[in-house]
Amino acid sequence: MAGTLYLCATPIGNLEDMTLRVLKLMESVDVIAAEDTRNTLKLLNHFAIKTPMTSYHEHNKATKGPVLVERLLAGESIALVTDAGMPGISDPGADLVRLCYAAGVPVTVAPGASAAVVALVLSGMDTRRFVFEGFLPAEKKERRTILQTLEKEHRTIIFYEAPHRLADTLEELAELLGEERQMAIARELTKKFEEVRRDTIGGHLAYFRETPPKGEFVLVCQGFSLEAQRQAEMESWESISMEAHVERYVAQGMSEKDAMKQAAKDRGISKREIYQALKK
Repeated sequence: MAGTLYLCATPIGNLEDMTLRVLKLMESVDVIAAEDTRNTLKLLNHFAIKTPMTSYHEHNKATKGPVLVERLLAGESIALVTDAGMPGISDPGADLVRLCYAAGVPVTVAPGASAAVVALVLSGMDTRRFVFEGFLPAEKKERRTILQTLEKEHRTIIFYEAPHRLADTLEELAELLGEERQMAIARELTKKFEEVRRDTIGGHLAYFRETPPKGEFVLVCQGFSLEAQRQAEMESWESISMEAHVERYVAQGMSEKDAMKQAAKDRGISKREIYQALKK
């Protein structure tokens, strides 16, 4: 019988977040497939685990993935770990899972901490509906294309970002989503110096232009608000007279009656008020 691939979550900072189940699995499997064996060795040494390791990461997944599947088919059990958090999230673990399913190898999860979820619940943003974007592409055109698709995203948006790209990403977000959009930025999660900054995107940008960012960051961005859009549109319409408002729709081909109706809807007032204003 084939062995099992265990997706084992590891702490994202505080080692006390290691679960008993993951510890038992890492001690009992035949091999641990690690994103970075040097980082994982520190974890194993801390918990006195002697299980052998092998590397599995973005740069060797094409050749190493099939090798691991062959070992699983031969009956070995493997624990897959990332440097921190849940394997398969923003790392090549997902590719290995697909290979296992294609080969008929059993896969299961030993859950634990995930930086995206930890940052979300700490953020103070709406947690009912959210979308996880992970790391944005390094290529500028591709990054911009993805961000443009998120301009009207109503769900809370979660990004991962490296310190050397944080300011550039905030600049793009300010341009495309607006400087006034609310955002929480988390770093050092579960560690002694855990920090969650809550501000507008513009406020964060100003801060990190003056303060060199350190550590890995999770950005939790407020979703696009229909109410905010309506308020902005209402304020925009209020900047012109009712007469000009109606005339704009008439110029687009509407009848005066329909133009008055639409202008009243835009302004959140009755058609009678529009009619009275025009007849003065």
